[in-house]
Amino acid sequence: MIGIIAGTGFYNLPALQGRPSEEITNKFGTAKITRGTWNGVEIAFLTRHGSDHSVPPQRVNYRANIQALKDLDLSYVIAVNVVGGIDPSLKPGDLQLVEDFIDFTSGREHTFFDGVQPEGVKHIDVMDCYDATVRAAMRESAASLSIPLREGGIYAGYNGPRFETPAEIRFAALSGASVVGMTGCPEVSLAREADLRYAAIALVANPAAGLSKEPITTEEIGRVIEGASARVVAIIEGALPILDAKR
Repeated sequence: MIGIIAGTGFYNLPALQGRPSEEITNKFGTAKITRGTWNGVEIAFLTRHGSDHSVPPQRVNYRANIQALKDLDLSYVIAVNVVGGIDPSLKPGDLQLVEDFIDFTSGREHTFFDGVQPEGVKHIDVMDCYDATVRAAMRESAASLSIPLREGGIYAGYNGPRFETPAEIRFAALSGASVVGMTGCPEVSLAREADLRYAAIALVANPAAGLSKEPITTEEIGRVIEGASARVVAIIEGALPILDAKR
């Protein structure tokens, strides 16, 4: 089984229409997951914000979500992040494979090893959080579909739900970040702690704050997502059998 985590604009998958979701409870809370088959591969689909986008990024129960996927004994996890583009060469609608991250979030439950759990404190290497095999499958799928997919992305995570300030974006750019979002952290590091083979594809919905004279609006973001989401879905659909063959 392969896990798929999605957020803004990705609230259901056509292949899973009519499938009931189930609540999976663990010691960190409850995750709502829909299971089914897509392109001949068993999948578990989780939407971070809920099907009605009622859960803001700072209130997503990342630990419950990742623990639920871990308990399903998944082989791989593909995440979708809707982001702002910090790299000025990234345009709305562009797709970016993420390879590293900078976590600027605060106040989130960002580790399983907080000294309270029976496992105690552990220090986890996060050098390769975004799994090379999952990234390669998405790269191969995109190439076969002639869909441009940028590589080398560095994700900057901020709390939200407000958009970042121009100063915050300049700071992230100085740190080397190419895209910015609100839900990739601590999801990626928790997946690494849980030994999940995880990777993320980012959909650039807007230029980050200060890079355009136009204000960032949810309406414009929604239009970009609507226009580009089919390409994201196609890449994931093509990657599934590639990964399934490697299990």
